[in-house]
Amino acid sequence: MRKVFSTFFFAFFTTASMLLQFGCAGDAAADNSNQINVNSAATTPAVESAQTNTNATVAETPLPEFTDANTALAEGVKLLDENSTEKAIKALRQAVKLIPDLAEAHFRLGIAYALIEKEQQETLDSETATPTPTSVKKGKKVEAAKTDSEKSFENAVKAYKKYLIKNPKDDVAHFNLGRAYNKLNDDKEALKSIQQAVKLKPDDTEYQTELGEILIKLAQYDEAVRALKKALEIDSSNLPAEELLEKAEAGKKRVNFGIKPKLPEQKIAPRENPRPKPTAKTDAAPKTEPLPKTNNTNQ
Repeated sequence: MRKVFSTFFFAFFTTASMLLQFGCAGDAAADNSNQINVNSAATTPAVESAQTNTNATVAETPLPEFTDANTALAEGVKLLDENSTEKAIKALRQAVKLIPDLAEAHFRLGIAYALIEKEQQETLDSETATPTPTSVKKGKKVEAAKTDSEKSFENAVKAYKKYLIKNPKDDVAHFNLGRAYNKLNDDKEALKSIQQAVKLKPDDTEYQTELGEILIKLAQYDEAVRALKKALEIDSSNLPAEELLEKAEAGKKRVNFGIKPKLPEQKIAPRENPRPKPTAKTDAAPKTEPLPKTNNTNQ
């Protein structure tokens, strides 16, 4: 009887211990599961926030339809400064559509197009390691099509010239006209316009710097040095003027080194007993006179 009771008690105790351990393990697993869920719940908002920011970056604010040309111009300049070149082009195109003679909008549009064209050219150069030689046919020279930037700068020139007829004292307009000519590589016209801007406002360091740069392109180094020194006199921290001044002085040295000093002319003394100059009579071979005909007596 005791043996049966002991066996029964031992079995009961073992079963109870197993059930107790299983319950603890289950609670621990549940706790761990709950902890995982808490961590997941804690990280989900961060992930969602990151996704929201990504979506916001992709979905940019669309450009509005402007009804005022100056507002469109201001927005285009702002976008250009922020390196949003393509959006800047859209805004500036709206500006010139509203006011076709808005010179600054044409000029800024030329700058924006030039940036895009430069990027496209750099991409093309990187993709084409060795350009394939093309055969050139003889005949009439075919002119290359004008780029969008060239067209815009030409429109800027026309608009500035038209504006300056009524506003000849506007130094900024003269300055920007000169810059537009410079972009078109019309250096002589650029020089005239920049000089006029400097004449109207001589104490502007930017005008003097631009003048110096144009003069360097035209190899007028003495005048360039004077203009750039004036620019640095107005603003000693003008780094572009400082760099251009070094170029101008180097160019001036090259020119001066290449010019040989003129030596005074020396008269050459005549030689004693100079050889007489050859004349037709003295040097020509004597003519042989024909012999007179004689009668043959033997005949």
